[in-house]
Amino acid sequence: MPVVKTDELPIQTAADVVLARQAVRSAATSMGFSLVDQTKMVTAASELARNTLDYGGGGIVRIIHIEENPRRGLRLVFEDQGPGMPDVQLALKDGYTTGGGLGLGLGGARRLVNDFEIESAPGQGTRVTITRWK
Repeated sequence: MPVVKTDELPIQTAADVVLARQAVRSAATSMGFSLVDQTKMVTAASELARNTLDYGGGGIVRIIHIEENPRRGLRLVFEDQGPGMPDVQLALKDGYTTGGGLGLGLGGARRLVNDFEIESAPGQGTRVTITRWK
C-alpha cells in the first residue's frame, strides 16, 4: 500500500487535541472528502485523541494519506504508552465507560469509519488505527 504522505503530531495537552482535529480536517479536505466524510473522520479523531490524552497519558497521532488503486484513503494511527485496556471487546461496547462519560466513544468512532483496528494490553499501551476510504 503506497503511502503518499504522513504527518505525526503529539497529543500531550487539550490544545494538541484541537490541533489534531484541525490537521485531520485539513487532510480530509485536501483529499477531496465530502463534508459528511470529513465530519465523520474529525469526530472519530476527536474522540480517539481525547482518549489518547485522558486514558493513555498522551501519545501521538499519525495522519497517513494512502493510495491503493483505484481507491484513496485517510488513515489515522493513535498510539500511547499508557496502562492499556484489559478487555478491548468490553471497551468497544456502547455504554461501557471508565471515565464517567456516556460510553459511546470507541464504539462510536468505529461506526464512523470504514476500517477500525485496536491493539491494547495491560501495561503496554494502546494503538487504534482507523481508515476512511474515498
